[in-house]
Amino acid sequence: MKTVALYGGSFDPPHIGHEAVVKALQKKKFIDKIIIMPTFLNPFKSKFVAPASLRLKWLQEIFSPFQNVLVSDYEVKLGKKTPSIETVEYLLQSYEKIYLVIGADNLSSLSTWYQYDKLQQKVTFIIASRNGVEIPSKYIKINVNEDVSSSMLRKQIDIKKLPKINAKEIETFYKEYNAK
Repeated sequence: MKTVALYGGSFDPPHIGHEAVVKALQKKKFIDKIIIMPTFLNPFKSKFVAPASLRLKWLQEIFSPFQNVLVSDYEVKLGKKTPSIETVEYLLQSYEKIYLVIGADNLSSLSTWYQYDKLQQKVTFIIASRNGVEIPSKYIKINVNEDVSSSMLRKQIDIKKLPKINAKEIETFYKEYNAK
């Protein structure tokens, strides 16, 4: 396998929008494998709600039935904020080409990412549509039509927006967290 799509994020919590992104990526014939990379702690955040080990477990359960999808524990095992460039350089030891998948809501801050100039030389970006954000033609676009976000679900969990395979467990966790 030579080409991978790297799809990283906090996944706090994982939701049906994340599943929709992976399903859209699976339709791209130029991608051999999809690597889902939960962060230990997102470089742009100061805390998480669900611990990294739990988010990793949920993602492994959600994506285990999917073909050519690997949920990696690389960043979780590092136990620190890990910029995308570090993960990309790690993966380039095993793969020839990396497509970096981000949501359109991240486009406006992309140039502020750690070593962005170096990062854009090493990857090809795939942008998942979100909330009508305009995606410039220089990017590969995938259409994802799920109106959901992890931040919205952290405030008010909605089991209908969670992956069926472990929706009840995720819902229970966030309801208990919000009740504290």
